[in-house]
Amino acid sequence: MGFKITKKFEFSASHQLADLPAEHQCARMHGHNYVVELELGAEDADLLPVGFIRDYGELSTFKDWIDKNLDHRHLNDVMDVNPTAENMAAWVYRTWLLEYPELTCVRVSETPKTWAEYRA
Repeated sequence: MGFKITKKFEFSASHQLADLPAEHQCARMHGHNYVVELELGAEDADLLPVGFIRDYGELSTFKDWIDKNLDHRHLNDVMDVNPTAENMAAWVYRTWLLEYPELTCVRVSETPKTWAEYRA
């Protein structure tokens, strides 16, 4: 891949992870200030004639979707899989690939020190 761009989005939500021992902290409902990064890529020739992969402004539809569907929601009610950071990265990738065919990776952070990513 010749070029890549990324854009960061933030939201707050709760979740509760299934299949964990009752004493595990993530088995209880809790929340995070999530960060989601979209990475889009293209080869050099794909940038012509404009000169960029995609206008960052075109990613506002993703931000609108986050605000409507994820922000201040309980992710167990939104996602059809156990809402781990790994599953969320894959779910977002699959949900948005048709809208953004240049999408190469989705990264999800639940804390400033942890990241999960799903890459094409």
